[in-house]
Amino acid sequence: MKIIKRIFIATLLLILSCSSPENHVKVKKEDSGYHLYRNGKPYYIKGAGALDHYKELAEAGGNSIRTWGADQWEEAFEMAEKYDLTVSAGIWLDQERQGFDYSDPDTIAQQFERIKKSILKYKDHPKLLMWGIGNELNLHYTNPDVWNAVEEVAQFIKKVDGDHPTMTTTAFVGKKEISEIKQRCPSIDILGVNAYAGLSALSDLIDKYEWNKPYILGEWGTFGHWEVTKTSWDAPMEMNSTGKAQLYRKEYKDHILNDPQCLGAYVFLWGSKQERTPTWYSMFLPDGQKTMTVDVMHYLWDGEWPENRSPVLDSLKFDGYMPKPNIFVEPGTKHQAQVWIHDSENDSLKIEWEILHETTDKGVGGDTEKKPDKANFTTVKDQKKTFTFLAPQKEGPYRLFIYAYDNEGNGAHANLPFYVKNK
Repeated sequence: MKIIKRIFIATLLLILSCSSPENHVKVKKEDSGYHLYRNGKPYYIKGAGALDHYKELAEAGGNSIRTWGADQWEEAFEMAEKYDLTVSAGIWLDQERQGFDYSDPDTIAQQFERIKKSILKYKDHPKLLMWGIGNELNLHYTNPDVWNAVEEVAQFIKKVDGDHPTMTTTAFVGKKEISEIKQRCPSIDILGVNAYAGLSALSDLIDKYEWNKPYILGEWGTFGHWEVTKTSWDAPMEMNSTGKAQLYRKEYKDHILNDPQCLGAYVFLWGSKQERTPTWYSMFLPDGQKTMTVDVMHYLWDGEWPENRSPVLDSLKFDGYMPKPNIFVEPGTKHQAQVWIHDSENDSLKIEWEILHETTDKGVGGDTEKKPDKANFTTVKDQKKTFTFLAPQKEGPYRLFIYAYDNEGNGAHANLPFYVKNK
């Protein structure tokens, strides 16, 4: 009877182990560098900071979603199951720049209790890849005790979940932050770094500041609005959709793929958002069309271009000149904008022009911004690729946008800032 009972128990355990989905993720240091293993197989992150367009991510060859807070987990995990993706589960920690006090133990304890519930709920999810504890906690901060709070969460995760690594993500890297995280956060396995124009220097800085664990690009993409040429009224000059796509391709090949300390990257932003403009970080246009940056990531991840590619916007001119930082016009004066654009498949293009007030709602660190209002101006003639208009009568800063759409869900964009001013 004892033998039969033992056989029954052994069989039951075998059945349970086979029916339970495996999801073990480990970081290993090998002769060739650091590598991530998922269920015993090498796993290189081809990821995106995504709030939607999950199907397109999977079709492009992407394999992972990065979120920023637990309020995004339900949808992210549901979509990960549907499209066979993994989730870097971001755990939002409130930031000092937003008024959170990391010297107040009661406030920290309340935050920790909220976090624990979410971790326990999702720790065994089969699509969980890793935990991301905090995002850009070093942005405009003064109190290094924030890293103690990160370590408290990481220690808790190690106790309840031994199968998924921990990460904290910084706004770029600094010697001070690396030193603090190394000293105060021994339970952090991976450093996440959000890097834009500084991406080319990141690998050298990681080495210089002696980060001795692997890292991941938590966000990367076009240059940040704080890193580009600005007008005399502080409006940043934005690349058009073609220029951004060329930049994404070069940055990924030159500064991400070849670093043995890097476990992969999450491109930003796989979706659309208003941040200085509606298009600055948006890889999809506000009404859902994909831009050339999505095509480029498809090629980099999958090795092939999508069947139908986005329009190529070569240039935009204003009164016959290429965009320049300081364009001043008088109220009510006539001006002409021209766009040079073509489609690889010769699809017909729908072209739309728009003038908005320059934004005054300037968030920090990705904070929510409101799209600026449309300007009051007069259209003289709209000939698709040539647009003639009378400048707004009200003095102030504006931005002219051009959007182009094919009939296959693809789009392109460009814009330029200008200022209406009386002589």
